[in-house]
Amino acid sequence: MNISPQGVAAIRAREGFRLQAYHDVKGVVTIGVGHTGPDVHMGLVWTVDQVDATLVNDLSRFVDAVNDVDYTFAQNEFDACVSLAFNIGVGGFEGSSVVEQLEAGNKQAAADAFLRWEKPPSLRARREGERRQFLGEM
Repeated sequence: MNISPQGVAAIRAREGFRLQAYHDVKGVVTIGVGHTGPDVHMGLVWTVDQVDATLVNDLSRFVDAVNDVDYTFAQNEFDACVSLAFNIGVGGFEGSSVVEQLEAGNKQAAADAFLRWEKPPSLRARREGERRQFLGEM
């Protein structure tokens, strides 16, 4: 399965879109749509095409991580899980109670488990949005 255009748009809205490098809430130098790494430094400026290409590349490992879950996803569920994984990392996602509950077949508990990833507290609205997306309420 792959992330839908709507799923990509939701991640872009949640992460923001910046052509110039900046420090995120944790002080990590970031550019584009949540892109970090050794290639990112203050003063770096990208084009829209660079941001879009990098996002597609960055999303691939999170799509793979969600595809590794033993669960048959609806598109909205898949997109919400990719958004969560993009934000908390592959390791965080793989070890999460979201995955545990999905693999146990407990969709509602999995949806509720999104809300456990709300640190810093500024992430609460994002998690509520991902939960609503997962449940098909968006």
